[in-house]
This record gives sequence, C-alpha cells and structure tokens, in this order.
Amino acid sequence: MEKKLAAAQTDEATSRRDFLKSSALTIAAAGVTSLASQVQAQTAPAQPPARSALGGGATGNLFVETDTVYGKVQGIQNTGIKEFKGIPYGAPTGGRNRFMPPKKPAPWKGLRECFAHGQISPQPPTDLRSDYGMMIHWDYHPGGMGEDCLNLNIWTPGLKDGAKRPVLVSFHGGGFTTGSGNAIGYDGAQLARFGDVVVVTVNHRLGTLGYTQLVDLGAPGEFAHAGCAGIMDLTASLEWVRDNIESFGGNPRNVMIFGQSGGGAKTGAMLATPAAKGLFHRAAVQSGSMLKFVPKDRATQSAEALLKQLGIAKSRMADLQKISWQQLLEAQIVAGASTPGIGGGPVLDGKYLTHDPFDPAAPVESAEIPLIVSTTLEDAALSLTNFTLSEADLKSLIDKRFKDRGTEILAMYRKYYPEKSPYLIQAMMLTDAGFRRSAIRQAELKAAQAKGAIYMYQWEWPTPAFGGRYGAVHGLDVSGSFREAREGNDMARVADQLSSSWVAFAKTGNPNNSRIPPWPTFDAATRATMIFGTPTQLENDPRGEIRGFWEHMPPPGGPLG
Repeated sequence: MEKKLAAAQTDEATSRRDFLKSSALTIAAAGVTSLASQVQAQTAPAQPPARSALGGGATGNLFVETDTVYGKVQGIQNTGIKEFKGIPYGAPTGGRNRFMPPKKPAPWKGLRECFAHGQISPQPPTDLRSDYGMMIHWDYHPGGMGEDCLNLNIWTPGLKDGAKRPVLVSFHGGGFTTGSGNAIGYDGAQLARFGDVVVVTVNHRLGTLGYTQLVDLGAPGEFAHAGCAGIMDLTASLEWVRDNIESFGGNPRNVMIFGQSGGGAKTGAMLATPAAKGLFHRAAVQSGSMLKFVPKDRATQSAEALLKQLGIAKSRMADLQKISWQQLLEAQIVAGASTPGIGGGPVLDGKYLTHDPFDPAAPVESAEIPLIVSTTLEDAALSLTNFTLSEADLKSLIDKRFKDRGTEILAMYRKYYPEKSPYLIQAMMLTDAGFRRSAIRQAELKAAQAKGAIYMYQWEWPTPAFGGRYGAVHGLDVSGSFREAREGNDMARVADQLSSSWVAFAKTGNPNNSRIPPWPTFDAATRATMIFGTPTQLENDPRGEIRGFWEHMPPPGGPLG
C-alpha cells in the first residue's frame, strides 16, 4: 500500500503587498443608497450549531475509500464529511516538465492514503511583521514546497451515492505568486456539511514556474506555453473533476468555480480560456476582477531580467530546467525587486490565451455562465500600515496623489462616513479608485452581454481584530463564503448569509435564499448590490456619487488606484 506521508509544515507564504505591486488587475468604485426594510430580521445572529466534545466527531467507520481513474484513495471522515487531501491531478512539474503543459499523474497500485496535504508551489514567505498577514494566517501553508504541486483537496458528504451534489472548486488567493489551497481559510468541511455540496481546493504552479514568457526570447518551441502554465494547471484540475468527481458524490455537470483576490483573477482567466469551456457552470470573483492578461512584451522583459539574474544565456534556455527550484525562486525574488511583475500572472500569448478576459467586452467562452462579482468596503487596507494617519495628513496624501483635490475628495467621503478613521477613509478611497472600479466594470460588461446572469455584492462587515482598525478589509468574505466563523461573534450571522447564497448559487445559478433579502441581477441602470453587513440589505447603486466620481478619473495603475 503506497503511503502519502505528511510533508513538513512550511511557514512560507508571502505578503499580499507584493501581489498588489505586481498584479495586472485594474479596479473600481461603488456608492450608497439604503433600503432600510428587513433590518430587524437581518440583525438577529445565527444560532450556532450544537458541537460535540473534542475528539467526539467520529461516527465509526473512520476511514473511507473511493476510486479515481488513476487508483484508489483513502480519506478520513468527521461527522459524515469525508476528507481527502493531496490527491494528484497532474504529474510532478520539475525537470523536463518545468514550464511545460501539465501531464496526467501516473496511476498507482493499491490504496493511496490521502490524509495529509500535498506540496504547494514554491513561493517566498510572508512577512512575519505583517499584522494583516498574521490575521489571515498567510504564514501557514502546510504541505511543504516543491514541484510535485499539482494536487487538490476534497470535502464531501457522500461517496458513490449518486447524489449528484454541486461541486464548488476554489482557486486560492495570493495573486499569481503566493498562497495555496491548503491554507486554513480554505477548509471546506463546514461548507460541505452545511450545504450538502462537494468542495474542492486546488494547488497549481505559481510565480516563474507558472508564468515565464520564454518563447519570444528564442526558447525552443516546447516552451511555447510557459507564460500560462499555471492557467493550464487550473484547466487540468477541472478536467480531473469532470472525470472523477462522481466517485466523490459530485455532479460533473454542475461545477462552480470561485476565488478571492488572485483566486478571483484566476476565475476571471478561466472565464476567458477556450480550453476550459464546458468544464464549469457558475463562477464567482471576489475582490479580484482582472480585466487584462499580462501583455507579451512586458512578460518578455521580465523573463529577460530573470535570465540575467540566473546568468543563463538565451542560447542556453533549456538550462532553466536543470537548476533547482530553490535557485529559480531566489532569482525571482531578487530580480523582482528591480523588475516588478516577474512571474506576476498569465500572459496573453495569442495561442492558449487568445484575448483579454474583460477588455473590451465580456468573454464569449462563458457568455451563458452566471457570475457573482464582489469587493469589500476597505479592500485596500491589506497593504496600508499608517494606522495613526491624521485628517491633515490624509488631505495631504490625497492632494499629492490626485493633484490638489484633497478638499473635494475628503468632503465627499466625510458626507457618508463622518465617524470613520482617516486610515479607513484612505483605504476606502483607494479601494474605490482601484479594486472596486474594475469589479464594477467587469459586472457592467457581463450585464451588457445580456446572456448569463450577473450579481454583485459588497462586504461591509468589519473585523474586530487588532481593535477593528482594518475595517472590512480584503479577504474577510473568504471566511463567509466557506462558512468559517470560529470567533463566536456577529461574523456567524454574515457567514450564514453569504454561505447560504453560495450554496444556492452553486445549486441553481441564482443566489437568492431565505436568509437574505431579495437579490436581483445587476444592470447598468439600477446597479443592484447586496450589502453583507449590519444589516445585510440590498442597495441600488450604493454611494453613486463616489462611484461616478472615480468613473471619470484617469484609469488606475493597479488595484490601489
């Protein structure tokens, strides 16, 4: 019996600040019109479920088995939820497989134990001084690092029972350079248990291993897809789901893909990937509305800087497959400091990725796919550390960034938020100028396509962590969508509402359910937006004045406006 041993835990992840500096996202604003009905019903906290004592979740038959097309796998169950970790959907990507399209995993004999996380893609560690990084546990990605990283994790209520459950496939955040589907925040057990759904999280190639454009530097023809290998991995993971998920109680004809931040960008990429057409049937993008891929010329410049750092001549490009992944990662970090964008995202190569995802229009490949698009109120707080910012300093910052319009812009925000700290006003302003602008643009383009339904939400529930200074920061809605609310506070109510909407959307393509007010589709006229907060309520064109202001400002240079 072949055993899959638990790899050593790594403390390696990365600061999302690096993602914000190198990301190809462009993003936008929203506004505030209040519907105050249903407030009392929405502010009642959800009743927590009864909990067994520690170690009391087992129900007998602790170990479970099922089949894949490559061999049998063994998992473990808790309260009826069967969990399988580290199942390979692709072959190792090192050596001659580096920069190549993903290959199928080798079949195995006997029973493969899937109790421990598989390897994650090599990546730099998160900054241990970052309160935000610690708050979202971005320093903890179990499984070890390496190039045998094409693996996935599954949580399911049933095996081979013909239940045809919806399948929710999560692509992790961290831009295109960090993170993993093994992270604590992506645990799918509670969502699977609550919604009677199958949850899948995916690991794939990141950074230079997934996105190095070599062909225009004279690389041999087999390197043609090196600039989008990470996206090809995601397609391969969905092909694995198509071919195997029925053994895990899921329906391969009802698959929802979703992700936050970089995971949202990956979801947007899949919406525009011809090879992925037909492999999924609903999608959701959370604070990651990528409108364009990395252009070839910029990606080629980054690859040239990487080769220079490694001391590898263009005539010896194949030597990139001979060095260790440790050398490659070190070079990525050093070269990236002077050439931002190295390994920073999928490249518009004109072959595998034939057009930008949402520019100038929504992608035809996914025209009929229902879509949810969202942001959090203060997304941009993830990279801001000037917590003691004064009102005068805030005005000076706005004047410097937006050409002496500080008085005008600050007065506009203070009209809506007289009590918010200058730090949170700053975070909200940069979110509106960046993240939210692209999210709204993505929703507008999807609505204009007039085929698949489009829904929009805004997460406004603020975290109480670190004295509440981060507000409704980037990533809080990940816990909500996974029904992860472990602190015993009001987050349980909002998580109940968002996860209920997630399950309804996965099952029907419509997020409406009894836990929230009626949620109509988004269009350019009404701009219906569900506000997940206190209370949770529908608003049409929330803060329309602010949205309109940023709509007429010069386009942002990135997610931070």
